[in-house]
Amino acid sequence: MEPRLIIKKVIRNMSFGKSAELSLSKWKQKRGKNLLVIFWLIVLIEGVAFAQNEPKSSYWIQLKDKNGTPFQISHPEAFLSQRAIDRRNRQHIAIDETDLPVSPVYLDTLKNRGLDIFHTSKWLNGVTVRTADTALIRKIAVLPFVVSVQFTRPASKLKSATSKFQEEEKNTTYEPSNYSAAIYQLTQLNGQYLHRQGFRGKGIQIAIFDAGFLNADKIAAFDSLRTSGRILGTRNFVDPKADTYQQHWHGMGVLSCIGGNLPGSLIGTAPDASFYLFQTEDNSGENLFEEDNWVAGAELADSLGVDVINSSLGYYKFDDPKMDHTYADLNGNKTRVTKGANMAFQKGILVFNSAGNEGNNSWKYIIAPSDGENVIAVAAVDINGIRASFSSVGPAFGGAVKPNVAARGSSTYLVTSNGMLGYASGTSFSSPVLAGMGACLLQANPYASVKQLKLAIEQSASQYNSPDSLLGFGIPDFGKADQYLKLNSTQNLKTESKWMVLPNPFSDHIVIQNMVPGSEDNYTISICNLQGVNLYQSGFKASGYILLKNLGHLPDGILILTIRSGEKEERFKLIKARR
Repeated sequence: MEPRLIIKKVIRNMSFGKSAELSLSKWKQKRGKNLLVIFWLIVLIEGVAFAQNEPKSSYWIQLKDKNGTPFQISHPEAFLSQRAIDRRNRQHIAIDETDLPVSPVYLDTLKNRGLDIFHTSKWLNGVTVRTADTALIRKIAVLPFVVSVQFTRPASKLKSATSKFQEEEKNTTYEPSNYSAAIYQLTQLNGQYLHRQGFRGKGIQIAIFDAGFLNADKIAAFDSLRTSGRILGTRNFVDPKADTYQQHWHGMGVLSCIGGNLPGSLIGTAPDASFYLFQTEDNSGENLFEEDNWVAGAELADSLGVDVINSSLGYYKFDDPKMDHTYADLNGNKTRVTKGANMAFQKGILVFNSAGNEGNNSWKYIIAPSDGENVIAVAAVDINGIRASFSSVGPAFGGAVKPNVAARGSSTYLVTSNGMLGYASGTSFSSPVLAGMGACLLQANPYASVKQLKLAIEQSASQYNSPDSLLGFGIPDFGKADQYLKLNSTQNLKTESKWMVLPNPFSDHIVIQNMVPGSEDNYTISICNLQGVNLYQSGFKASGYILLKNLGHLPDGILILTIRSGEKEERFKLIKARR
């Protein structure tokens, strides 16, 4: 197939909105030839074939291995975007076999046997397929490269008797300030500490997984996202032919908690971030199929280079009781959706998930994937920090602390289903409030790993020393979390360095001497304060020493000097003193 036809096919299948198409056009110009390879991967991962007449059931096929894949770990640019590779490099995460796409030989065999390929999962090495032929599925199950086959969705779907989403409490009054009533969900987390320094998520990409984003392409609270091209793309994993802007309102409300920006009416916790809007939830029913949608969304987010995932979704009870999870299944790494969420974290993505709204029913526990050992499960509290009664409880099966932390989820201020400002309740909204702050923390600490970020959020929380099964470690303080990360960056400096930095303390100038003879590379040198604000940056090529002059304007006190070359960096704690 010609490259121009490949791109045309991908754009059609991706179901992007107008603003997203413009963003993709710019991306194509920047990425050049590599984009064709990356997009071809997305086609392999997200390929969909729809029959016109006969309804089809869905199945998960677990594959034995990846024999026959043409991709190589040594050439990740063939299946990951440069942004995804850069994210791995910053966090020192190796690219391994789980990153390799599934075997096209196996895919061809399945398609030639008559199956429609709906999703594939490189991380879990499996395929979601559709067929109306149960006899064919029995034949597929005995193929030598197939480990197992699992039924995940019936051909004929009936509307579930219950809705998993909380209904909003409509109230369109708001306070006369830029944040309006949203100020309280920000200050409860000491989020203003980062916002005052200008850390509002700029440059951070967030993927939101939900049931739809009704009218998010029209509502005024998202004007700044649209005009600046920061809705990077949409994708409907449930029905790629359907417009996710015409589906359920829930994801739109979640988006407003993070990216809403209507000064005087509502400002979210990360209003300067950029977003991918993925519909993975099928609101017409509850089936295991949706977990596979979730994993497919996470893998696409990873390949695009996304930094943060917010999922206000969760699973334990299905329309078919044979699919139900037990509490024993929620052990942190058993269900397919939890495995996918854990893997996303391992690839360098910060993952936030609603703990669940089951606190008042017989189940009461957290729901997958919030049980994930790497997932930040978010409970709900009210304006006073008191736990909402509906918020699911822990621990994970086996005793791990769950939920991890808590945020405002009782009467959260946001854009409601009718497009008006008001209040809604549910851990569905505590999770994005916290995820937005996670994006701001990452912006302030761009070289921190997801492990460091998660630990800093938990350590900063109100009951870190005495966690419980209701709120976990408690309500985070993002001022403290930022300080923990800054302190960690200075306490873990190498004692053996190729550089000598003198004088220290300094007043006007610094001499940086290269202690490795013959070493000559390009370096970027920056100086920032303990809040992460960049005060000085310049590039050098050095074989001997570098002289930084005219530094008298820098503020007195402790500063952090960083020397970077390629993927390597060293940090030094400096003291700026008056002359």
